[in-house]
Amino acid sequence: MEREILLLGDPRLYEIAEEVKKEELESLKPVFTDMFDCIKAIRRDYGFGRAIAAPQIGVRKRLICILTDRPYVIINPALEFLGDDTMELMDDCMSFPNLWVRVRRYRHCILRYRDENWLEQRMRMDDEMAELIQHEYDHLDGILATMRAIDNKSFVMRK
Repeated sequence: MEREILLLGDPRLYEIAEEVKKEELESLKPVFTDMFDCIKAIRRDYGFGRAIAAPQIGVRKRLICILTDRPYVIINPALEFLGDDTMELMDDCMSFPNLWVRVRRYRHCILRYRDENWLEQRMRMDDEMAELIQHEYDHLDGILATMRAIDNKSFVMRK
């Protein structure tokens, strides 16, 4: 089901998400489907979108869904940054789909998480995937890309 995505300014976007407990896994499976449906809808309507965090649809859980080469369900993620190498980029977000924000992100990280079967996973992410997971991970802590803007001139409206 395509759920409503919370928009910039909604106070729920600034709350810290709670860890998922193993006993909640089965009840959250419909949420995974809804999150993937939201990614597809944003792609249809705005032409972008690779991932979404559960808080963006009002679910305060540490859950991210990524749709790139295949669907990924990321539960209770932990990030470890590799080195100090960073990059600057224009970041977009489903919660403010007509706005780009210039941010700085780490180029390399290790992502540890549980998958949809509660199995522990580890993945190295570089460049655009490292940026993507940092963006989504921030949502779990109530941090939006607008809060990571490099300066007060780092905002561009999409035409």
